[in-house]
Amino acid sequence: MNEGDMRQSPERSGDFSIETRGIDPVPDAERHGPAWRIFTVWFSANMIPPTFFIGTLAAADYIQLGFISGLMAVILGNVIGASFVGLTAMMGPKTGMPQLALGRLSFGRLNVVPAILNWAGMVAWTAVDTVFGAAALSILTGFPFWIGALAVIAITALIVMIGYEAILTFQKYMAFILSIVFVIVAFRIVSVGQFDRPDGFNGADRTGSFILMTTIVASFALSWCVFGSDYTRYLPRETSERRVFALASGGLLVACAWLEILGLAVAGLVSGSAVGTIYADVLGGGVLGTVAMVAIFFGIVSVNVLNTYTGSLSLLTVGFRMPRSASALVVTSFAFVLAVWLNSSNFADTFANYLLLISYWIAPFAAVVLTDWWLRGRVADVSKLLDIRELQIGWPAVVSFALGICASIPFMSTTLFTGPVAAGVLHYGDIAYYVGFTVAAGVYASFRAMGSLSGQQMSVRRANTNAEVDK
Repeated sequence: MNEGDMRQSPERSGDFSIETRGIDPVPDAERHGPAWRIFTVWFSANMIPPTFFIGTLAAADYIQLGFISGLMAVILGNVIGASFVGLTAMMGPKTGMPQLALGRLSFGRLNVVPAILNWAGMVAWTAVDTVFGAAALSILTGFPFWIGALAVIAITALIVMIGYEAILTFQKYMAFILSIVFVIVAFRIVSVGQFDRPDGFNGADRTGSFILMTTIVASFALSWCVFGSDYTRYLPRETSERRVFALASGGLLVACAWLEILGLAVAGLVSGSAVGTIYADVLGGGVLGTVAMVAIFFGIVSVNVLNTYTGSLSLLTVGFRMPRSASALVVTSFAFVLAVWLNSSNFADTFANYLLLISYWIAPFAAVVLTDWWLRGRVADVSKLLDIRELQIGWPAVVSFALGICASIPFMSTTLFTGPVAAGVLHYGDIAYYVGFTVAAGVYASFRAMGSLSGQQMSVRRANTNAEVDK
């Protein structure tokens, strides 16, 4: 089935006509917009309570990092994770296609597996973020949680149904508003923060805690790499790759490091979902607390529009034949139900486990996609990727992906499951992402070196060669 039969795109920046384009490539004639908006997309989407809450995890019983050690983990983890987002964002202008759909270059028909995983991840992330937004609205109004969650979901759905330009415009204005609010919050935290908090563990146990915290931070940033080209595919083809990398990774790095350091500074004061503690203990309620809660509510909308938009494209990548707007409603409906359930559970433990478990597959997937892209010379004929019936099974990609996941299992460390290497050697440190990426990339590169390409890969390579000859 061909998912590329709905092709209406916004024609210019600020064009709020409803985008009906699905996963098909954006033609060069319809490319538009300044590259700097990439920065505000990733900046606004991460100036949110979940990012702040990651910093507070340094004080969790199973981590217990002091401020200095936590600061180093935050910086290192974000540099690692944000770099991968920059790399995948670079694929957008060259191809005009969303990120998960580009997985068909290497995975062929079996790209439905990572597409389904990503759709599920987008539902889960939308639900997690909605918990924070609903909590902020409940503090301001006294409304029950489900009404706040419904408000977040409804506004998110409206923006996403309009599409790409509505999302980027909303993110542009939210970047300005959220910056002002969190500058004020930062000044307040300087007066109440615990900047001399020591490490709770010593020796190898402290090293294990540092590794685990770094990985939690990196996992949050790394999870965005499956969004990369979704928000650069409308940029002109000639847009500088270096500029795309710098703007995407920079926006993510600045926002995440900023809020995670603020969370780290008050880690010993914050509990629960963090929103109520921010309002009462950190900001002291009042006008400042009220303004912060309003900003948090709309900040959650800013991240959820990315989750929902990418989730809708992932569902289309699976092969479902429906309008993109209908696909977005499917994502938000499932997310609302999940958010209500999350609010009734032990959110802190659920959140920490979720950050790790929901995205262990992303590192091997990114390894295959990025390795394939670089081996192609960062160019590909994507016109043959639209009809899923015409794709071959990319078994080298699937095998590499599976081996990457399997190899990472002994190195996983969560309260739900801890691998033997993580427990016995790393003192509960988690390096599963790095192992999974390295193994998947190495195996896939080996397959390519041996010439083990699927029919789809061979046809795309021949098309690229012919195109170069024609030039």
